[in-house]
Amino acid sequence: MGPPTPRLVVPIDLKKKPWEQALPLHNRWHPDIPSVAEVKVGEVFRVEMVDCTGGAIKDDDSATDVKFIDAFPAHYLSGPIRVVEKDGIPAMPGDLLAVEICNLGPLPGDEWGYTATLDRENGGGFLTDHFPCATKAIWYFEGIYAYSPYIPGVRFPGLTPPGVIGTAPSMELLNIWNEREREVVENGLNSLKLCEVLHQRPLANLPSTKGCRLGKIKDGSAEWEKIAKEAARTTPGRENGGNCDTKTLAEVPKYIFQCL
Repeated sequence: MGPPTPRLVVPIDLKKKPWEQALPLHNRWHPDIPSVAEVKVGEVFRVEMVDCTGGAIKDDDSATDVKFIDAFPAHYLSGPIRVVEKDGIPAMPGDLLAVEICNLGPLPGDEWGYTATLDRENGGGFLTDHFPCATKAIWYFEGIYAYSPYIPGVRFPGLTPPGVIGTAPSMELLNIWNEREREVVENGLNSLKLCEVLHQRPLANLPSTKGCRLGKIKDGSAEWEKIAKEAARTTPGRENGGNCDTKTLAEVPKYIFQCL
């Protein structure tokens, strides 16, 4: 007898906004964001997700949606997911969590994606110096292959990274992040010599209540106000994993995260 179909622990309705989902999504890192699902060590399960903008980018030929995108809400994350031993004991700080990604793919009926560059006047991105204006290209998926109507006759096998994935930070670590990134914002490159050597822009996103979604925590409540002012945004990669949106991680089957 074959193995059972993996249990779907976080479902997504593509007709609904991220905060309207049966298990509302979140877009911040904070230890007090409540879990929406629970899995056991060794369990194989499925998680459905939306794209980082929560569906703000459309399948069309116009880059207007990219030009005026509100980047503050990114990224919308499914979870948090609580991991427990078979006897029900949850993962604890200091534990190592091995996550094996068996497969990544689009949701049925939503087999498309996009590449884009952000407009300089709307914050820009890593390639702003070369591409100052908003651009967008749509890609369609056929099995492992991607093709675009903008490049006729060309298709390539996709290398799909995990995007944003990680463990919730402890309050102590969260405070370290916020202080570290505050120094970057206030002092710029002077505080990060390594980034100067590598010719990279240091990435810092300080907490902001703008566009903040905290899953099951009701927007505007006293609890929301407190956490939203502390919670880390999801664009920078950090000690918990976080933004792993890089092709070099596309073929890595197993990730090791520290429970913080």
